[in-house]
Amino acid sequence: MHWEQLLSLKRAGDKDGRFRKDQDETRLGFEVDFDRIVFSSAFRSLQDKTQVIPLSDTDFVHTRLTHSMEVSVVGRSLGRIVGKQLLEKHPYLKELGYTFNDFGAIVAAAALSHDIGNPPFGHSGEKSIGEYFNSGNGQKFKAELTDKEWQDLIDFEGNANGFKILTQDGLGVKDGLRLSYATLGAFMKYPKESLPKKATKHIVDKKFGFFQSEKDKFVDVAETLGLKTMRTGNDVAYHRHPLAYLVEAADDICYTIIDFEDGINLGLIDEEFALEYMIKLVQDKIDIHKYHSLQLKKDRVSYLRALAISTLINEAVKIFIENEESILEGTFDKSLLDRCKYEAQINDIIKLSVEKIYHSRSVVEKEVAGYKIISDLLEVFINAVNNSYLGKASNYDQLTLMMLPQEFKNQSESLYVRIMSVCSYVAGMSDSYAILVHKKISGVMMS
Repeated sequence: MHWEQLLSLKRAGDKDGRFRKDQDETRLGFEVDFDRIVFSSAFRSLQDKTQVIPLSDTDFVHTRLTHSMEVSVVGRSLGRIVGKQLLEKHPYLKELGYTFNDFGAIVAAAALSHDIGNPPFGHSGEKSIGEYFNSGNGQKFKAELTDKEWQDLIDFEGNANGFKILTQDGLGVKDGLRLSYATLGAFMKYPKESLPKKATKHIVDKKFGFFQSEKDKFVDVAETLGLKTMRTGNDVAYHRHPLAYLVEAADDICYTIIDFEDGINLGLIDEEFALEYMIKLVQDKIDIHKYHSLQLKKDRVSYLRALAISTLINEAVKIFIENEESILEGTFDKSLLDRCKYEAQINDIIKLSVEKIYHSRSVVEKEVAGYKIISDLLEVFINAVNNSYLGKASNYDQLTLMMLPQEFKNQSESLYVRIMSVCSYVAGMSDSYAILVHKKISGVMMS
């Protein structure tokens, strides 16, 4: 893969690619991507979507929105530092007009949108959509769908839904947000379709990155960027855009450290664990006297968090630069943090977070409720859309269709497209809105 191709400013609908030297210096093309994401309704809904603690009663805990903003900040730093070193290594990129800010802007925009396709109620939201089809009432549709269409549904994937959101028509504008292909490439952590599932141990095969409904758009982006293909035949799979590794690292750094911080501040994890588990990450930077001089627990934990993030940023940059050639060749098969010297410490922190936070009673109870809510919403709206298409909609179906926004009342001949349209509607809901709509269709709330 080649950097000058990977940094394409081309957008959907463009006949030709754009070059860095042709853009307005007061507003970098890749910064336009960031701005468009910020002003999108899908991004706004993240303010009321679960990150770790569903529907928390405190104002401290991170939502998907605050998490995404923090990942973007870390991503910008990663991109700029890596970009500076790449420009020194490849002077021709400077001659083409690229700066380290371009790398930072691409990673920041992709990182900002990395969770934009996630359903309400955290990762259980993805699983609940999948289980509605795999083991719930949605099983009845299997015989009418292709294997790959069916896999899209039973393994409903937030990353693939994110690509759908970022590339779909919307707000009366063809091609929607029209992000640069470089940003879309960096967003695509798993540039493959849902089948074959986990064909290799390569990190690309961990999940999938697009639904069958966006296959053509996905291939267009991948081919324009010059991503290397992973397989021959009819199965679509590419090696990652190199900057996707930095987006992933930014996310890994933030959820590892900041989820841990949330758990400590909520009292789910004892503060003594913060020093015990994080000291190994920050021992070269920590000022013990400063740490003990801080009066409030949240300030002490915040100090450790800042040092830990800085340490992991530097480590991720080091690994990326050392492995640039294998990343460009597509042979680098793990995440950056899986190759770092702090892997054991990171795994210890994640293990404790799983035990104390992700499996805490409050989280589990609200995720259980989320399963029921999402299943019911899918059942009601999919039946209404399908019965309307088949000309046998009941009065109840007609009434519930009136609750469905116009853009999701898809009457395509394709059952898959109709179902996916409803899945997109439900996945786009915030936690509170999903609860509200569920109350209305359940007759609990009359207004």
